[in-house]
Amino acid sequence: MPTNLAPPVSRATDIVDLRSALEFLASIPGQLVSTHEPVDPVAELAGVYRLVGAGTPVMPPTRIGPAMVFESVKGYNMPVVTGVLASRQRTAMLLNSTVERLPFDLLDALNHPHKPVVIPASGAPCQEVVLRPPFDLRTLIPAPTNTLKDAGPYFNMGLIRAEDPETGESDVTIHRLCLQGPDLLSVYFVPGRHIDAFRIKAEQRGEALPVSISMGLDPAVYLAACFEPPTTPLGFDELTIAGGLRRRPVELVQCVSVNAKAIARAEIVLEGEILPHERIREDVQSNTGFCMPEFPGYLGKAQPSLPLIRIKAITHRHHPILQTIIGPGEEHVNLAGIPTEASILKLVNDSMPGKLLGVYCHSAGGGKYLAILQFKKSAPSDEGRQRQAALTAFAAFPELKHVVLVDEDVNLYDTNDVLWAMTTRYQGDVSTIFIPGVRCHPLDPSQSPDFSHTIPADATSCKTIFDCTVPYRLKDRFRRAEFVDVDLKRFLP
Repeated sequence: MPTNLAPPVSRATDIVDLRSALEFLASIPGQLVSTHEPVDPVAELAGVYRLVGAGTPVMPPTRIGPAMVFESVKGYNMPVVTGVLASRQRTAMLLNSTVERLPFDLLDALNHPHKPVVIPASGAPCQEVVLRPPFDLRTLIPAPTNTLKDAGPYFNMGLIRAEDPETGESDVTIHRLCLQGPDLLSVYFVPGRHIDAFRIKAEQRGEALPVSISMGLDPAVYLAACFEPPTTPLGFDELTIAGGLRRRPVELVQCVSVNAKAIARAEIVLEGEILPHERIREDVQSNTGFCMPEFPGYLGKAQPSLPLIRIKAITHRHHPILQTIIGPGEEHVNLAGIPTEASILKLVNDSMPGKLLGVYCHSAGGGKYLAILQFKKSAPSDEGRQRQAALTAFAAFPELKHVVLVDEDVNLYDTNDVLWAMTTRYQGDVSTIFIPGVRCHPLDPSQSPDFSHTIPADATSCKTIFDCTVPYRLKDRFRRAEFVDVDLKRFLP
């Protein structure tokens, strides 16, 4: 454990930043480990955590395990933590929730937002130390390289905040940031992202877009930032959801070098500008042809032309901790998947209240491609509405590819139970619904004309519903064997 953490935190409701989150996890057996063994940030750090706790879809052998602090990173005087959210159970603990309640609590926060507040610099821990050029990011902060084929070192838990140059509306999003020089980062935007829309507007005016990049944050801030349209349309401030989760506003502070605001309790803040009309090849430093491991589990292709961010200042806390995420794993699943679950719940419950009992964005889909929906049929008229719920889920999250529908007696978090339902309550010819020719997420390698003649262009997919629910008229034939309830503590104290 880092020795520079806040006073002991014994309750999730007391978490205000990364340090208090780590202190809370340290009080719970099995949720946080640390090592003083020197580790190389180039591939070795990720290789270690792959075995400790990265989780699916990282290539086996991997598992869900504790978060981990690397106290001694070769060449740097800064610890690195990873895996803070790499367990659904741990994520629930950090938000004072339960595994089942997580998406419902996010939905409640969405409905009861707290606007962020700006505090003076004197009260902002992220500005305890201020560094101005000249500096070299590559030697100051131990940005990891996940594999030996990565384009370069990445900051992949950097929360970018920017404002629309025309309206002043703000947005926060996590994007991959590759170190390209002493004060330069490339940034990759999936088409349609809100900050990219701000960048385009600024570029059309011939202006740079001021941004802050906050790293090392309260887990509630990271989760809230991963909501996407249509739940959070352009101009919606996701920090209001983080405030709703904590029932207090997120604190912001004015940057010292650019006209932007940063998360005041961040460990590290990079202040900079997205430069207009300047582009760089993502792997220009390495020429590997790849970027980094993407959430579906494969190495992504390096982008040929990405916007550049020039860093104008670095601010950080005393003895800062760098927070990172290891490739495609359970941490990405939770960051992407839990807000998606909340979005699906919202849209389905708006149209058919009380019918959708739960949603789980499964690890196999990286939190984006695969959702399991637990639906309750209470009357003959409910038959078919479960499929309408699946269609609504596709509308709630366009990047979703597969939906599996299960009944209320199936544990949607237990893959064995879901496969049991698919085995005993599913017939391929009548229980499968194909929706071909739909745009999906561009990182699925099977979404290519090379894979199927039915796919007209890359990033187009055949979305599929697997209806593993029992037809209402047959429910009496599919009752599971019931066992007597017992008090297990009598037998296993």
